[in-house]
Amino acid sequence: MAATIEGQDRVLAAAQQIVKSLNTSTNVDTEDMLMILSNFDNRLSKLSNMMTTTTSSSSTPTSARSAAAAAAVAETDHSSTDLVFEEAAKLVLEWDSPPNADPDSTSEYLNAVDEIIKKTEDLNVLSSDMDRAEAALQHAMAHLEDEFRHVLIGNTVPFDAGRLHESSFIRRCSISSSAVAIPDFETGTLSEDQEDVSSARYNHVKGKSLGADDFSLDLVYTDAIIDLREIANRMIKSGYEKECCQVYSSVRREVLDECLAILGIEKLSIEEVHRIDWQSLDEKMKKWIYAVKVLVRILLSAEKSLCDQVFGDSELIKEVCFMETAKGCVMQLLNFGEAVAIGRRSSEKLFRILDMYDALADVLSDIELLFSDEDGELVCGESKGVLDGLGEAAIGTFVEFENAVEREISKKPTQGGEIHPLTRYVMNYVKLLVDYSDTLNGLLEKLESCMEHDSSATDNGDNLELENVAPLARRLMLLIKSLEGNLEGKSRMYEDCGMPYIFLMNNVHYIVQKVKDSELQKLLGDQWVRKRRGQIRQHATSYLRASWSKVLSCLKDEGLSGSSSNASKVALKERFKNFNACFEEIYRIQTGWKVPDPQLREELRISISEKVLPAYRSFLGRFRGQLESGRNAGKYIKYALEDLEGYLLDLFEGTPLVLHHMRRKGT
Repeated sequence: MAATIEGQDRVLAAAQQIVKSLNTSTNVDTEDMLMILSNFDNRLSKLSNMMTTTTSSSSTPTSARSAAAAAAVAETDHSSTDLVFEEAAKLVLEWDSPPNADPDSTSEYLNAVDEIIKKTEDLNVLSSDMDRAEAALQHAMAHLEDEFRHVLIGNTVPFDAGRLHESSFIRRCSISSSAVAIPDFETGTLSEDQEDVSSARYNHVKGKSLGADDFSLDLVYTDAIIDLREIANRMIKSGYEKECCQVYSSVRREVLDECLAILGIEKLSIEEVHRIDWQSLDEKMKKWIYAVKVLVRILLSAEKSLCDQVFGDSELIKEVCFMETAKGCVMQLLNFGEAVAIGRRSSEKLFRILDMYDALADVLSDIELLFSDEDGELVCGESKGVLDGLGEAAIGTFVEFENAVEREISKKPTQGGEIHPLTRYVMNYVKLLVDYSDTLNGLLEKLESCMEHDSSATDNGDNLELENVAPLARRLMLLIKSLEGNLEGKSRMYEDCGMPYIFLMNNVHYIVQKVKDSELQKLLGDQWVRKRRGQIRQHATSYLRASWSKVLSCLKDEGLSGSSSNASKVALKERFKNFNACFEEIYRIQTGWKVPDPQLREELRISISEKVLPAYRSFLGRFRGQLESGRNAGKYIKYALEDLEGYLLDLFEGTPLVLHHMRRKGT
């Protein structure tokens, strides 16, 4: 049956063309044409009879014959198919209400559009009918475009940032609000709150890909997606895919822009980023890190899915729509990343830059998957470029930090030989760097492939120490060595001959403890730690020699004539007097010195006791009798052995004391 109708349509179309030619040519033999047509079948019998009647009258003009033929074709054209089109065109042209007024109305309207589309696809339609069909189609597409926008906007699911914050995804990629402070290496000043960078903790998360399995997001209500797909299919089929894409992309772009605003992302130029103070920039960098992961892993993943659902029948259209929708917000984030990468390098930015680098590196494969078509190469290329820029900025900032440590020239010595603020800062800074070992090792490998190390800066022991270690471990060893060299220079600012060794001992011990209490020990190795422990012992020995040699020289027999029984009382009195004066001077000064670590302080006191107490006991035992036989013996033998032992416990507490204010235990 369908084949029969189709055949009739072809014959009628041929007849229409013939009638049209009759209007323009008088050279065609109408009777011959009629004979040809009559050979088809009786479907043209009515037309044949009409044309026979017309041609039998030679006096009838050609125009009249053509008009009669056209009337016959027109009469034949009024088939059931044309009536459906007429009704469809009327419905579309007279439609004032939105197609989604109710389901039945929507279905009726879309069916009418389908009929018009079918009419426009018929190559055998008269031009006048085609014009009417195209006019009706254009009118229908305008309605559908408005309705597409209306449905898309009206059924957008509000972005629930609260739910996002409560998700496991966000907890795993959160970053604390603490900021890293850096000493002013230009002036050498460092405030107390800047000394301990370890208070600024970074919840550093890497590696695991977080996507739809971790958190799903609906962008448009499910029921509306069906309507959007129905409208999109008809607009694309009618050749209005450009208009459909423009509406879709503009609406979804605005939604994504709003989502970025909710996430705290502002549209800033590179110049504006460079003018932001560090505290504000730090906050924006944290929001950027958070937003990159949310945008790529959640929002754009959901956008890609929505495009697939709405434009699933057209691979090209859905790729174009997604590209036009998502490109702008991705480029906005990349522009900020680029601004940070090319900005002024300062040590306080390093951790945030590394976090930005890791965040972008973690989602780069997702970006490449989302923007996999040819047009997406621009976004992927920009992403890789910004990633490389952040990597260069991180290494450049790390090098700046190394140089700053080496150049730090503060001239004010720490009170009591305490741990220098620079030591505290550098070691806590280094301790945090270990969290980024994988990233820094990868970046440093690239750097070291382009440059050679200056081996002249290290001795043979250091060369052995630097062999067969990871790039970050090697750089940290050199950094700490630079710190130690800086501390050596600062130790020479102390006037007391024993203070430099207390200062160095405190600082090296602090370095060792920071290494032992963190992943640094695995990175630097046990041999490195043992070497620094040896340095601490050397500094302790040097301190004992510098501070207590004069005291101990007072307890030697040299200079006292004869045996202990024949020693000159005058010489003995002078020896005890000198001993008392030296000990009291050391006590007065070194009770104000500070050894913060309790164990190190106790070990140092024991070392002093092992040197001083046996010597004093021996000297007192040999010569005490000679002085006690005379008058005023207590004036010279001022301290019992127990007194000295008690007084030594007061050393290195950081509070200067004077002996005559202390209660004596007896003589």
